[in-house]
Amino acid sequence: MARRDERDEGTALARTCAVTRTVRPAAEMIRFVRGPDGTVVADLAHRLPGRGVWIGGERATVAEAVRRKVFSRAFKAAAEAPADLAERVAAGLEQAALEILSLANKAGRVVTGFAKVEAALGRGEAVAVLNAADAGGDGVRKLAAAARRGGGDTEMVSLFAGARLDLALGRANVVHAALLAGPVSNAFLERAARFGRYRGGGTAEAGRRDDDAGRPAGTDLE
Repeated sequence: MARRDERDEGTALARTCAVTRTVRPAAEMIRFVRGPDGTVVADLAHRLPGRGVWIGGERATVAEAVRRKVFSRAFKAAAEAPADLAERVAAGLEQAALEILSLANKAGRVVTGFAKVEAALGRGEAVAVLNAADAGGDGVRKLAAAARRGGGDTEMVSLFAGARLDLALGRANVVHAALLAGPVSNAFLERAARFGRYRGGGTAEAGRRDDDAGRPAGTDLE
């Protein structure tokens, strides 16, 4: 019979970080498993079989685990962690969030274009505004002001490069998008928050340029 910590750890409410030894909610951590060849693999969905090692869900903590060779000790077996493991996890978390964003778009929960985003904010329909990380600062500030005028609790998310938003939404030159309420939108925001925590900036305005360089406001294709 499988031991309880191996059988149920994917759905555990809290786990201990192998680097810091602190106990945290599993949702805020990254689970790693050891592949058949001894390579360390990130189990971002917490579903892969076998014994798992849990690391705090920040890039610096994962990089520290690689540097200190934590995985071999934790697995009690030779475990080869790729030198770029922290970057691989970042890419995986970003892709997981953007896949849900694509589903939200297909469900009609995303509108793009500065004017349409501003209108959605004015009607109080937007639960979040997505600004390309390379968006011009002027457009970001105008939409933030529109969100405040709308009186809603609207998140401003600037985690993803414009090219990544283009691919996720199947459109060219996406600078600003509004996320409308719905379960799939909530799922995206959860994934985005996880990615933001990992990067060390949260979701709100993370990754936004402080100057006015980048894609100019209002140039999304309608």
